[in-house]
Amino acid sequence: MNGDIVAQRYARALFDLGRQEGMPQLEKYGENLSALEGVLQESPELVRLFKTPVIGIAEKRKVLSDILDKVGVDPVVKNFCLLLTDKERLPLFGEIVESFGKLLDEAWGIVRGRLLTAVNLSKEQQAGILARIEKQTSKQIALKFEVDPSILGGVVLQVGDNVLDASLRAQLAILRDIIKRGE
Repeated sequence: MNGDIVAQRYARALFDLGRQEGMPQLEKYGENLSALEGVLQESPELVRLFKTPVIGIAEKRKVLSDILDKVGVDPVVKNFCLLLTDKERLPLFGEIVESFGKLLDEAWGIVRGRLLTAVNLSKEQQAGILARIEKQTSKQIALKFEVDPSILGGVVLQVGDNVLDASLRAQLAILRDIIKRGE
């Protein structure tokens, strides 16, 4: 089975369990998962430990249990993570957290996006752009601002599955194609 599908199923199971208890509990689960993901990102050795088949499940459970106790996660999230260990799904943890985040965003009515520019934008510019996009889409947007000098100028906006490439690089590519065709 595809890893992405498996991650979505595990995320959906935890989400459905949390939804029965309400949105505050779902938020707490999301924060707990993100905290554990942060610990794993800071320690590549732990990630290797959880991926290696040489180390037994009992040892992995012990290490993970100690980490979860230090992080102070909810008992349901702890049991969920230990289940992932038992089912040897810990290598999919990052994908599970991402899928859970998407479900949480959907529940709150938030659409994630990113805006790519050639130069850094000031906080005021970012706020103005975000306000305009939210007004045009009539949705709450969580926009990630990134810089990529290779686009030369303009912006590349991705909101959900929609992409608007208004970069100078794209415009020059279109112009080059038109010249090649002789139009």
